[in-house]
Amino acid sequence: MQIIGHRGARGEAPENTLGGFQYLRDLGIRAVEFDVRQIADDALVVIHDDNLLRTTGIEQNIYTCIQTDLIRFNQAQHFQTWQQIEPTPTLQQTLNILNDFEHIEVEVKAVATQHEAEKLLAVLQQQLQPFAQHITITSFDLKILQALQQQQSPFKRGLLVEFPFGAHAIDVAVQYGCSRIGWKDSLTTEALILSSHQAGLAVSVWTVNAVERAKQLQDWGIDGLITDYPKHMLAAL
Repeated sequence: MQIIGHRGARGEAPENTLGGFQYLRDLGIRAVEFDVRQIADDALVVIHDDNLLRTTGIEQNIYTCIQTDLIRFNQAQHFQTWQQIEPTPTLQQTLNILNDFEHIEVEVKAVATQHEAEKLLAVLQQQLQPFAQHITITSFDLKILQALQQQQSPFKRGLLVEFPFGAHAIDVAVQYGCSRIGWKDSLTTEALILSSHQAGLAVSVWTVNAVERAKQLQDWGIDGLITDYPKHMLAAL
């Protein structure tokens, strides 16, 4: 079972930041999950929310920004133990830090239209190409998975599941040519893990921060444990 840092290591370092990814790397962990959005000038940036308020304290829709705006927003604003300023990183800046990672789950956030999905993926796949064998592109948004399938993308892909669809979610993942399924922790049962594996899907579970639960999931045979506290998990498992 791989320990996968959630948004870098969001419980131990500012989420989705270069400093956070470097922190994870310094721990010796080589598996990570992070989020990608496409902003007004078509640049790809690593950020979870569509607004900068929660992480920077400034009300600003990310989709109205261009790349040169990003330096103004400190993603470590509310992380009181963090000394350095952390601007919102681009995907390319992030990949430069993750150059020797063995497993990278790139979550593409939902888009409004199929055209937006195709436009985003054209840029994304180009930037990810040097890391292709280590990348899984994941999403909750079926438009993203559909576009990858229609493009006959060489990248592995994964369906993320946060509602209780049960085994139907496994059928959907297979339908869209996924190699991985990401179950929300509260939905995950031993039976669903078994069924996922029987369907040929690797299993990631998110977000797991309790050690006893992590041990249970490890015993059940999951492939990836996505956690906010990778240092803590590394010491405990």
